[in-house]
Amino acid sequence: MEPSRKTSSERVPRGPLDPLGTRPPARDKRLHGFSGGRAVCYGLGVSGLLITLEGVEGAGKTSQMMRLERWLRRQGRKVERTREPDGTRLGFAVRRLFERPGVKPEPLVEVFLFMAARQQHVAEKIRPWLSRGRVILCDRYADATVAYQGYGRGVDPDLIRELNVRATSGVLPDLTLLFDLDPAEGFRRIRGRRFDHFEREALAFHRRVRRGYLEIHRAEPKRVRLVHAGREPDAVEAEVRAIVEDFFRGA
Repeated sequence: MEPSRKTSSERVPRGPLDPLGTRPPARDKRLHGFSGGRAVCYGLGVSGLLITLEGVEGAGKTSQMMRLERWLRRQGRKVERTREPDGTRLGFAVRRLFERPGVKPEPLVEVFLFMAARQQHVAEKIRPWLSRGRVILCDRYADATVAYQGYGRGVDPDLIRELNVRATSGVLPDLTLLFDLDPAEGFRRIRGRRFDHFEREALAFHRRVRRGYLEIHRAEPKRVRLVHAGREPDAVEAEVRAIVEDFFRGA
């Protein structure tokens, strides 16, 4: 029988915030993203796994996600691949807003737009997939808003963490792969393509984003695993596989 839904106060216990905004009890590992092979959902009994991929522009996370998907399928895993903010039709519309001429949202407006897209994404895709036991690979998730709008734009990270609790409905990553790369190298990799709203930002902005990601990693080294993205793709893929295999052994 499916467990009954918890109230908001039951789902968010008292205690210090982590970088995603949760307040897990210090000794209860079930709420730390490593819940015995089940995606964290505040006790709602889901059976899938949520693996998120994060990093600065040009770090190669999208191509590595496709490699990881193929490898997991060969292992017999049922895999779903998605991305933020445009993992749903509503999220795609949010992304397009940033590219409209004359539209330049304020930093806090950016936060609210991404939170709206995230809530829709969780409700429409992520939570149903988790309930069906899927391994979900998601290109960017809640950490991205902390890094880009928090560290990059200067919005209060604590506010973003609190909003992430609501926008994700408590669905947090089991594992996050952080592809770390000097932003200058990332832009050398992607030169020649048409830049989007965030790629057009100054290099100083992207250095702040990288610093934000590294702070998240330092705060949660067990969930957020650092991938050295400056090497050849095959070497990066081997490191990703090793991290994921290690996670599955301990899940």
